[in-house]
Amino acid sequence: MAKEFIKGNEAIGKAAILAGLDCYFGYPITPQSELPEYLAAEMPKVGKTFLQAESEVAAINMVYGAAGTGIRVMTSSSSPGVSLKLEGISYIAGAELPCVVVNVQRGGPGLGNIAPEQGDYFQATKGGGHGNYRLIVLAPDSGQEMADFTMLAFDLAEKYRNPVMLLADGYLGQMKEAVEFKKPERKTPANDWTIGNKLGKANVITSIDIEPEKLEKHNLNLLAKYNKIKENEVRFEEFMTDDCELFVVAYGITSRVVRSAVELAREKGIKVGMLRPQTLFPFPKDIINKLSEKTKKVLVCELSTGQMVEDVQLSSAPGTDVYFYGRCGGMVPTDIELVEQIEKILEGKGEIFK
Repeated sequence: MAKEFIKGNEAIGKAAILAGLDCYFGYPITPQSELPEYLAAEMPKVGKTFLQAESEVAAINMVYGAAGTGIRVMTSSSSPGVSLKLEGISYIAGAELPCVVVNVQRGGPGLGNIAPEQGDYFQATKGGGHGNYRLIVLAPDSGQEMADFTMLAFDLAEKYRNPVMLLADGYLGQMKEAVEFKKPERKTPANDWTIGNKLGKANVITSIDIEPEKLEKHNLNLLAKYNKIKENEVRFEEFMTDDCELFVVAYGITSRVVRSAVELAREKGIKVGMLRPQTLFPFPKDIINKLSEKTKKVLVCELSTGQMVEDVQLSSAPGTDVYFYGRCGGMVPTDIELVEQIEKILEGKGEIFK
């Protein structure tokens, strides 16, 4: 299939339709508004449902209801809009329903601004809403991965009956790149759990368990599922890590800058590499532990004041020095800035993250 020059937000929309998206419920907020705009125009053409809800809260509860029928359903928003959806996301996870949630992050906290940031890492990977639930979190770094990971998100949501979040940022959403849209191979999932199904069985779908013993059992069943996800769904990319003396951990748009910084550093004879998590949950802790056992030095770069860095600390081998360099508020570091940070660490002048 020929490549298409397209915005990241629109790439998500086109990929979702190709993946068999049946219903979209959302509410506009920058910098992701091109996604619902695209779907509003294109979904009716293929006989699918697009609905702009009256609020983010309404939209996520519409997702909850539609997901219970077993169809493919999605919502999208940006940072503060996702915050409004968190109660509903917890309900969906508690009811073990598949859906896709897209967050094209903006600067925060509060209303912040519409510039790119990665300040929603905690919200996405540590639950965000109430209770003992987890989301599968995919972190694309390009227009191509915005499309590919959207298709993957629907498959994973159905495989584990769990919400999947595509965590992007304003840059990726607004940036145009050449994208090849692959034809997905969709497997029809078993639907004996849906509200109405081919077996003629009517199910009641709920996330409420009044009896403590029953709720504890449900939580432990969820935990077993999340552990299975950790075993089977970790995804990451390594770049020039074979002989590195220090490696940088970065995801999303930041990894694009880090890649350039690694190439610049290599030109100066500095042995540095990059580890890019493609799944933020499950987190690629084993490979980070393995690499840090060798280097004993790790630099984490992200567009925040330090969130993913905590998971890197927990994943690193004993005795590893973990450093952090971040920009926030919509500011993005340059490759030259990062090379300076790398040199400072290797000269023994870096400050260990605490």
